Amino acid sequence: MSLKSINDVLRILEKQSKWQEQPFQRLLKCWAEVVGPVVAANTRPLSIQRDVLSVATSSAAWAQNLTFGRTSLLLKLNKKLPTPLVDIRFSTAGWQNPSVERKQQQMVSPHEHPSYLGDEISRPDVTPTKDVNAAFGHWTKIVRLRSHGLPLCPQCQSPTPPGELQRWEVCSVCAAKQFSKQNS
Repeated sequence: MSLKSINDVLRILEKQSKWQEQPFQRLLKCWAEVVGPVVAANTRPLSIQRDVLSVATSSAAWAQNLTFGRTSLLLKLNKKLPTPLVDIRFSTAGWQNPSVERKQQQMVSPHEHPSYLGDEISRPDVTPTKDVNAAFGHWTKIVRLRSHGLPLCPQCQSPTPPGELQRWEVCSVCAAKQFSKQNS
């Protein structure tokens, strides 16, 4: 066993921690340095999703001006980041109330989703089958078991998870139809 100096061990640990550091955390550390103090005072990086950085700005004018210069900003940022960004989106959303933006970024737990059916529904044994008719029969049996006892959608009378009725007062299919009519 060879003995290493404490400096060698610390250097190795430092390299490992930089490698394990999340890209967004790294970006937050270098943001003010890359964009400068004036821009940093009027912007707030919110998240990186699918290699696209979302940044809140203090005004629409800041968002527009930064959008025009985002290519050069991307080049500067990508020199500092382990994983390169593909784009930057600037918006005033999330500037006034950053907690709202953070809440939107959080993953929705299955229990909070409107279509959640509850823990009381057990999952029948899943066995792969090559017979299409048998597979379809198995699927219909599962669907019947899951929908048994569910309240009915007041519009189409199909069994609907209670969360969907709470949220939209109709099933998700009828809600989607209503939304598409409103946007037409």
